[in-house]
Amino acid sequence: MDIKGKVHEVLPVTNVTDTFKKRELIIEYAENPQYPEYIKFEALQDKVNLFDSIKTGDQVEVFFNLRGRPWTDKNGKTAYFNTLVVWRVNILSGTAAETAAPEYAAPVDISSAPEDDDLPF
Repeated sequence: MDIKGKVHEVLPVTNVTDTFKKRELIIEYAENPQYPEYIKFEALQDKVNLFDSIKTGDQVEVFFNLRGRPWTDKNGKTAYFNTLVVWRVNILSGTAAETAAPEYAAPVDISSAPEDDDLPF
């Protein structure tokens, strides 16, 4: 599955246990611009690095898997949870996409060169 939207927030990496880490990304999804939705995605383990170059305000395309699981509390009541697990992110536009362009040195003003240039040519 995939979705396009604007990055609302990129959260830091959370170490759930010594061997398990995750990172969350909040996307503003505006199918109807008057009522935007804020959708939480998770990256797990080695995929947490996918969010390193993403900045708030970037337009992105997020590819994810939909996961769901039951959880039964101590009273025997079962609740169900859904998770959107990211496996790829494309930056469509924004600060991270702009920095991918090559940067060139600023032009130098050669009109202010010293008059006593002793070069032989």
